Amino acid sequence: MDLFEYRQGRLYCEQVPVADIARRYGTPLFIYSAGTLRNHFRRLAEAFAPLKPLICYSVKVCSNVHILELLREEGSGFDLVSGGELYRVIEAGGDPGTCCYAGVAKTDAEIRFALEKGIRMFNVESEAELQNLARLAADMGRRPRAALRVNPDVDPKTHRYIATGRKETKFGVDLARAERVFREFAASPAAAHVALTAIHIHIGSQITTVEPYVEAVNKVLGLVRSLRAAGLEITAVDFGGGFAADYEAGQALDAGVFAEALVPLLRNENLEIIMEPGRFIAGNSGILVTEVQYIKAGGDRTFVLCDSGMHHLIRPALYGSYHHIWPVDPGAKFSPRQRTRDEVFKGMELVDVVGPICESTDFFAKDRHLPPVKRGDLLAVFSAGAYGMTMASEYNSFPRPPEILVEGAEVRLIRRRGTYADLVAPEKDV
Repeated sequence: MDLFEYRQGRLYCEQVPVADIARRYGTPLFIYSAGTLRNHFRRLAEAFAPLKPLICYSVKVCSNVHILELLREEGSGFDLVSGGELYRVIEAGGDPGTCCYAGVAKTDAEIRFALEKGIRMFNVESEAELQNLARLAADMGRRPRAALRVNPDVDPKTHRYIATGRKETKFGVDLARAERVFREFAASPAAAHVALTAIHIHIGSQITTVEPYVEAVNKVLGLVRSLRAAGLEITAVDFGGGFAADYEAGQALDAGVFAEALVPLLRNENLEIIMEPGRFIAGNSGILVTEVQYIKAGGDRTFVLCDSGMHHLIRPALYGSYHHIWPVDPGAKFSPRQRTRDEVFKGMELVDVVGPICESTDFFAKDRHLPPVKRGDLLAVFSAGAYGMTMASEYNSFPRPPEILVEGAEVRLIRRRGTYADLVAPEKDV
């Protein structure tokens, strides 16, 4: 249930007109719905309740400390890929003991920081990292838990840039090598310093079918049984995240559909279950609001030139991703019925929605049907809660936009707009 809807031709976030928020804080800006974040987290928790999983929200998706605090209140743990993300969790009042730390190139400083804070699990991505973790843990007198990230060589049927479970990716080790790593490590002196007792997989992102998860989990359970038969202790499986967000109406599956397939496979295996959703929780919880600056004809194309672009939402430029875009106040005649690229009203125009950045890849949409818009109109770029602000930059020296959190009728600024002084502060403070 996504709490953005059109009422009498106006877009609302929960109980607040989006145009009112934009007038108050200016554009461009990100707006998040607290109710949507809570709803999506609770749907996952309820669907997978028979497994009593630790749900670790993926911080990289949307990392504002106020959003992390909201999810902590819901009972979330956290999936990390950097020391900076652990710092954010701690600033949000999160317990490091609920954090699992992945990432293929963890530095010694990051590992020491995580050891010092007592995180729940290191998701180790290579044999070299495992040996390094053991060395650092011995130096600090710690014995952390670790999971080996395994590539089950499953095709998740998603964009090749976000498919991470094939054996040729940079992530983890392949299934055949994984068993050898477990056996050799258990017999080595390094095992005294790291408890390698878990398996981690993450097959990709924006996955819209159940079958890749079923295939991956079955392969991992085969490995668990083989290792246990050899006398090794395996206590947990972390099957990652990747459940899709609904960028278009009907694209994503409900959490219950995934649970119906996966719970029966895992419930009687005597394993702690960890999952790492991100986009599923945050993707549809946010929009990016941008103001139209100019309308321009170029050859046979019409460009809608906006004050936001790839520096705030890079997914269309990077992946060719689809985001539904619609005027904030289109009037009753053009109020959309659903998020879809196919809905066309009489009187609409075919346009490219582009930004101010000096790159030809700076676009939100090409060949998109939109109602007529003019200078000063506001556009909402939907499903911008995941990988929007976390991938934003100051390219072309544009300050970063503010972030707003709406809960019911309450509107809170959770990150101020960047300033020109912010752009140069790290260069002057030397």
